[in-house]
Amino acid sequence: MRVRISIILICFIIICGGIFLFKDNLLIKIYPNKYSDFVEAYSEEYNVEKNLVYAVIKQESNFNEEASSRKGAIGLMQLMTDTADEIAEELEVDNTNVYNPEINIKFGTKYLSDLLNKYQNKEMAIVAYNAGFGNVDKWIARWSYKWGWFKFRKYSL
Repeated sequence: MRVRISIILICFIIICGGIFLFKDNLLIKIYPNKYSDFVEAYSEEYNVEKNLVYAVIKQESNFNEEASSRKGAIGLMQLMTDTADEIAEELEVDNTNVYNPEINIKFGTKYLSDLLNKYQNKEMAIVAYNAGFGNVDKWIARWSYKWGWFKFRKYSL
């Protein structure tokens, strides 16, 4: 019995050591640095953590620039066309082809930055990115107490 436990413990240590030694390769497989030029440039320009941008891309499209949802969200960061049009107008940009990775990342990062500035709360901004800021504003107006995993409180809307 002691031999079996020792073998299991040694295997566990070897596996943990391998994960530690090769964690960078493992992370690149899970979170590829595709589009890093765009992510780095626009995350810096709009003051958004680059890892947050990568996380949104991973969750929304799994780095598939051709992704589209049943609701009409398009591209890497799954932007709705109305949202993309509003951002393009704000940035005074004519090209709104959100299947283009650079445009999608630029607009998505700008939108994420706007939400972070509006809510001053990363979790709330992420919820608004996915559910829409109109829904989040309604929820905030309705509930201003602790609910779920983050705290609703009165925001200046």
